[in-house]
Amino acid sequence: MATEQGRRPEQPAEESGRTAGRVTRRRVRTRAKLLDAAFEVFAAKGFGRVSIEEVCEAAGYSRGAFYSNFDSLDELFFALYRQRADLIAEQVAGALALDGPDLDVPAAVDRVTEVLLLDLDWLLVKTDFLVHAARAPDVAQTLLAHRARLRRAIADRLARARGLAALPAVLGEADGAAHAVVAAYDGVTTQLLLDKDVEGARVWLKQLLTALLTDGSGTPQ
Repeated sequence: MATEQGRRPEQPAEESGRTAGRVTRRRVRTRAKLLDAAFEVFAAKGFGRVSIEEVCEAAGYSRGAFYSNFDSLDELFFALYRQRADLIAEQVAGALALDGPDLDVPAAVDRVTEVLLLDLDWLLVKTDFLVHAARAPDVAQTLLAHRARLRRAIADRLARARGLAALPAVLGEADGAAHAVVAAYDGVTTQLLLDKDVEGARVWLKQLLTALLTDGSGTPQ
């Protein structure tokens, strides 16, 4: 039967569903490639020095593909930070959960240190985001929310651990210890950005975290 002039024939529901599935999968791949390309470009040049065209060129897409996924570079930058920050929070929580109800502090410190020191490119992008957030209150709230999630993962694990030595009084309870862990990471990675000594930073961070969470000897009291 002929269709009305100017109208497309309706697709069967099954075919329409397959088409939508293909579009959705393609869009997911496109978004992922844009995020990966943006990570490389932001790490190399810094946020504020990158154009949409540069991200598109690195990903192999047009501006149309960009705007079908993101409204602006700011939105892409938010998505990139959330992706990486969520991954790190999940990895930290996973590393802390491997001991079961007990907590082998030195082993946990080793695992968490390996996760937190992800790579220099991530630290560059994270620092760009921090500077950007310091000048934009709404952006700062996004960053604070992700830092709070990381601290909660640490604090929850410390609170549930059996046989853990009493934390130093100056830190208070598990929440205070979690703040101290994140602060230690911030300080060590600031030095790492300057001297690029990843192994030295890893050793120093392990020493700091061990001192914070034990009597400093490497084993709980």
